[in-house]
Amino acid sequence: METPSRLQFVVFAGLLTLFLSVPLTDQDGLQLFHKMQSALGGSEKIASVRDFEQTVRAETWDGDGKLREVVRKRVRFIRPSYLRIDQVGPDDTYVLYFDGTSGWEILPDGTVADLTGGELKFAQTYLSGLNLIFWLSDRDPSKVITSTAPNVIVVSTKGDPSRTNEITLDPATFLPVKQAGTSYANPNHPVRQQVLLDRWEASGGVKFPQRISNFQGGKKLAEITVEQTNFDYGIKLSDLAIKPPDFKPVMARP
Repeated sequence: METPSRLQFVVFAGLLTLFLSVPLTDQDGLQLFHKMQSALGGSEKIASVRDFEQTVRAETWDGDGKLREVVRKRVRFIRPSYLRIDQVGPDDTYVLYFDGTSGWEILPDGTVADLTGGELKFAQTYLSGLNLIFWLSDRDPSKVITSTAPNVIVVSTKGDPSRTNEITLDPATFLPVKQAGTSYANPNHPVRQQVLLDRWEASGGVKFPQRISNFQGGKKLAEITVEQTNFDYGIKLSDLAIKPPDFKPVMARP
């Protein structure tokens, strides 16, 4: 039997290195994205949801790992771009309304203000990152979907490098297990954060994570537990846009 020469080994190793270093393409990213959509319930099912309401409870920690407070949040959404957030927390109580272009907020001190500057950026980013919108990024011409590694999807916004999200999928279920992006919770100091997602359950035929853990700089800052999710509840736009007469968050239906 002929023994392979050193040259043959070098050529083979070079071909293997070339094969392994071939970058993944936009098409790879789209294929992964479509697999994720199917695992979540299907793109048509996601797109068919007209309105959405979710209430969550979050435990939060400071940068030193000390438990800070429990925060409760109620998020309501009507397609295509109407968003209302009511949140209660010892140091972070606020109300926000956004119609996709403009809006208002009630700050923790009770001040009512129009959304401008960093607060407007926060609302825009929150809306675009809302699952029912983000999971349809392949229908948005401003989005670019690529893949940088096996089971990793990158969704970026044309002309705005700050708005890039990286999703890591479970190779068995194709459901997201991790997501990294920029947080504008403090509009004046945007930071990169990583979110872990688990305990997926279906509501109205669409799967949502029931536990979300937020990390910044490797430190856990919040663990969110979903308490309730409702689809197509007949939410009225007037209910989202109205300012509460007592300037306090509205945490439940009357």
